[in-house]
Amino acid sequence: MRHPLLAAAALALLAACSANSGEAGASVAQAPSVHPESGLRVIPLTVTHAGKKHVFRVEVAATSREQAKGLMFRTAMGPDEGMIFPMDPPRGASFWMRNTVLPLDLLFIGVDGKVSNIAANAVPYDETPLSSVGLVKAVLELNGGRAAQLGIVPGDTVEW
Repeated sequence: MRHPLLAAAALALLAACSANSGEAGASVAQAPSVHPESGLRVIPLTVTHAGKKHVFRVEVAATSREQAKGLMFRTAMGPDEGMIFPMDPPRGASFWMRNTVLPLDLLFIGVDGKVSNIAANAVPYDETPLSSVGLVKAVLELNGGRAAQLGIVPGDTVEW
């Protein structure tokens, strides 16, 4: 008799879980783990400025091939989206805007996890090198002007 009671309890529990799954499923659908255009993994990234945290959903350009392409040819990006370029080991970084349609803010993230410098409103298609100040463990690209809108400045903390 124990087994039929366990089975009934398990079915009741599954029914209760599936009744709420529509709401949870909607959240997952809004936050994909892979970007639909690039196919890159998407992760949360937090920038803390003056004690206030701002969360972005960023694509991870992990390989040299992914980093070489970056956001080239992309025509749109949401206000809280971006792309992170991890650098392991940390190194001096230099980027350009060849074939990049969108104006971007490039946030260079030092080995201490803080923004070391920002190349703000990088001009589309410009091939002028935009370089880090010192060694960086990553570069974060956001929509041009977004860092200023949120008050992000050198010294702010970036976590992913």
